[in-house]
Amino acid sequence: MKKGMFADSALLFVAFIWGATFVIVQKAIAYMPPHLFNSVRFFIAAVCLISIAIFIKRKVLYKMYSIKLVIAGVILGSFLFLGYAFQTVGLLYTTSSKAGFITGLSVMIVPFLSLWVIKEKPKVVVFAGAFLGCIGLYYLTIGDVQGLNGGDMLIFLCAIFFALHIVFTGKYSGQNDALSLTIVQLLTVSVLSFFSFLLFEKSEISSFKRLIHQDVIVALIITSFFATALAFLIQTKFQQFTTSAKVALIFAMEPVFAALTAFIVIEEKLSTSGIIGCLFIFTAMIVSEIPDKWLNKSLKSV
Repeated sequence: MKKGMFADSALLFVAFIWGATFVIVQKAIAYMPPHLFNSVRFFIAAVCLISIAIFIKRKVLYKMYSIKLVIAGVILGSFLFLGYAFQTVGLLYTTSSKAGFITGLSVMIVPFLSLWVIKEKPKVVVFAGAFLGCIGLYYLTIGDVQGLNGGDMLIFLCAIFFALHIVFTGKYSGQNDALSLTIVQLLTVSVLSFFSFLLFEKSEISSFKRLIHQDVIVALIITSFFATALAFLIQTKFQQFTTSAKVALIFAMEPVFAALTAFIVIEEKLSTSGIIGCLFIFTAMIVSEIPDKWLNKSLKSV
């Protein structure tokens, strides 16, 4: 299997993990404030990766003292934190369906940012796939995407920061050790999330017993190890073998996996428009794999 194809498959697995854990995260933040949840989640994930680094006797901890690597990790972690932060606050003022659609617009934002920031020229078919992906996201969240408000603008900023995270991961992933870069990135998110908790959420905690609810413990265990440590390590390691624009398109599968998980776990029915949306996103991924030379031949024959 070619590196590019294997990388795409690994990143699709990441989208699956994030989509599959969406339901349990929703349950957990009903008991633990979102910023505190993210702080604990990312800290556990970082400690997990540090333990792995020590166990396999790699010089990862020494590499973390590289100024270049630390700066790269802090930049990635800051973009990731800001994405989560704006999404969290924005959800207070808008609906989940609108938030899902607007966040998904990063599919269209990434190709242009890639071209501007890292001079990575995506294939023509990727732009076509991104357009189809946005249509799919619209149908997947249809029924509540009208009447923009302040919360929607915050979610749009979230989409921009998530897009920046994807683009700069593509820039830094090939220049640094993946494990070291992931550790610094996760620690950055944890620290920034903790300060946000102290500033905005501390008053929300009524009792410690509420924080150790079963749903919180389960969510922290699953998301820390799989949806954070493993997922971001995979992204950091394998994004260097594909394009940022294609990564954004692959990650558009996250709401599809979330919808399927919700259907299986909590028997949440997927509407006809939701099924259409899923099909559009699947089609977008297939279109993005068409070689440009095939497209050029098709256009010449017209």
